[in-house]
Amino acid sequence: MRNTMKAVILLILAALSAAGCGGASAGESKEGVKKIIVGTGTQFPKVAFIDENGKLTGFDVELVRELDARLPQYEFEFRTMDFSNILLSLETGKIDFGAHEFEKNPEREEKYLFNKVPYAYWRNFIVVAKDNTDPIESLDDMHGKKFLATATSAQAQILENYNKEHPGALEIVYNNGGANDLVTQITTGRVDAAIGADFSLPLIDPQGKLKTVGKPLTEAEILFIFRKDDPESQQLADDIDAALLELRKDGTLAKLSQEWLGQDFTYED
Repeated sequence: MRNTMKAVILLILAALSAAGCGGASAGESKEGVKKIIVGTGTQFPKVAFIDENGKLTGFDVELVRELDARLPQYEFEFRTMDFSNILLSLETGKIDFGAHEFEKNPEREEKYLFNKVPYAYWRNFIVVAKDNTDPIESLDDMHGKKFLATATSAQAQILENYNKEHPGALEIVYNNGGANDLVTQITTGRVDAAIGADFSLPLIDPQGKLKTVGKPLTEAEILFIFRKDDPESQQLADDIDAALLELRKDGTLAKLSQEWLGQDFTYED
């Protein structure tokens, strides 16, 4: 009887030990593999979204999955959230890097680390309703107009920087809605315009209710974003760069862009 009880106790202890080691959180290792928490969103069509089967997918998501397959020393796990919360989650250590078409700009470079190999390039334009006939070449032609922008986005930064040089020239309406909300807000006249990347308009406006006008406001590299002044983040960024170079060389990166974005946006014009 005593031996039987001892065997039962040993089995229970073994089960508890296995349960305690069953899953690694960010920063923990499991059999030499480091778990990495990746922050992304769910409301950017073709980039990071939930499909009709309830699966998280899109260009950025599938690219991260491809990187995961090529970096056996890591295990990537997605954590979804509103876009405006990704950078805060990075700062507070809830995620290890962000994957959501992050544009590198001077303001972000002051606070965050970017990897070095871009996985896409884009140009930002003014976006208005298709029936808008106003002569618009630049933000100088939009004084007094309302712009929709997502908080913490690169497009919001463009508008904020313009207002620093031209106080009160543009009215910025911040929102945390999905990319599709942009079409409704502009076509109903709640706002006059927005800033949008050239590749994104067909994705969020397949019916062609909006258009881009004027000259490009900015041209930017798209990269992943990490914590700054963190040796582990730097190593992770370097490892991702090595894998991205492989993906670029063997054509996988271009293939993903064509599949999800409609054409190859992975090279600089």
